[in-house]
Amino acid sequence: MADPRSEAPPPPPPRAPLKPVAWRHYLWVVGAVLVVALALHWLGPILTPFLIGAILAYLGKPVVDRLARRGVSRTLGAAVVVLIAGVLIAGLLVVLVPLVQAEIVTASHKLPDLFAAAMARITPWVEQHFDVTLSIDAQTVREYIANNTEDVQRLSMRLLASVKTGGLLVVTLLVNAALIPVVMFYLLRDWDLIAARILDLVPRRWDEETVEVMRDIDNVLAEFLRGQLLVMIVLALYYAIALSIARLDHALPIGILTGLLVFIPYVGFGLGLTLGLIAAVLQWTGWPAFLAVAAVYGVGQLLENYVLVPYLVGDRIGLHPLAVIFALLAFGQLFGFAGVLLALPASASLLVGLRVLRAKYVASPLYRRD
Repeated sequence: MADPRSEAPPPPPPRAPLKPVAWRHYLWVVGAVLVVALALHWLGPILTPFLIGAILAYLGKPVVDRLARRGVSRTLGAAVVVLIAGVLIAGLLVVLVPLVQAEIVTASHKLPDLFAAAMARITPWVEQHFDVTLSIDAQTVREYIANNTEDVQRLSMRLLASVKTGGLLVVTLLVNAALIPVVMFYLLRDWDLIAARILDLVPRRWDEETVEVMRDIDNVLAEFLRGQLLVMIVLALYYAIALSIARLDHALPIGILTGLLVFIPYVGFGLGLTLGLIAAVLQWTGWPAFLAVAAVYGVGQLLENYVLVPYLVGDRIGLHPLAVIFALLAFGQLFGFAGVLLALPASASLLVGLRVLRAKYVASPLYRRD
């Protein structure tokens, strides 16, 4: 007698054919998209701390998951990650805020003298080769810059001292600073629950494809963000060390800031290069020191494009730098700063969506001969 356990299980019952979806049902999807777009457009300043907290939570989620697998509760793991992120951000502000203040003070003091020295060399050369007399009074320019610098300082103090303007600004900054870690904590703790509830709203006929697409988006975005984070850390160390060797004032904060700015391809490098060259001009000691700073940034660009990005990020992700720049500008124009925060997730979603559409197009009779 045959063992009943060896018999094959009965086949699953056939699925009932799906009913066709009427056009009015698609209006719900279009309406949901419009509601999200209008919310981002009108509520951008309010959503900004929530989006920042969500991005930080996304970066810290793997740490919480790893701690949970080792028996640590998600509540404790989320608190640890939020504390570490707060310490890192506070340390970064401690480094960067004195840099900005020092550069403003140095520029207000040295720019008039640098202008006078440049005019002392340029004026005789222009008169000799073009027979043109430059009548720019360096002393007048020096006094103009100094007076306007004092006016800007007095205006900023008045704005900050104003109860209506400066007070509300300070309150807004404090509320956002307090709200971001709260949002980050709850998202880290309840990430899986929130994701399950969102997925439960997806129409049942699309749930399998939605899970697959969301998994692809997560893989693309996670690999890009974590790889780019490693690139930023390595470049921040490189620029800080190399600029210190070049004897640039404030080399450490300028190097760290340049490493953070490279998150925006090409644009970030241009801003970092401008900041470094301005600092080199303000402490002008001659062309060799200036060219040394320029060489540091040139080598850093080669290191980023030909070593770090291919190795740590990889071309397989498919997020081209031009696509990232376009997404940042387009979403920033449409939704303000909240759009800038959503640019990368939207780029990853669009990339995966285009891959799915291409696969369906290649498999369709429109593309194939048979």
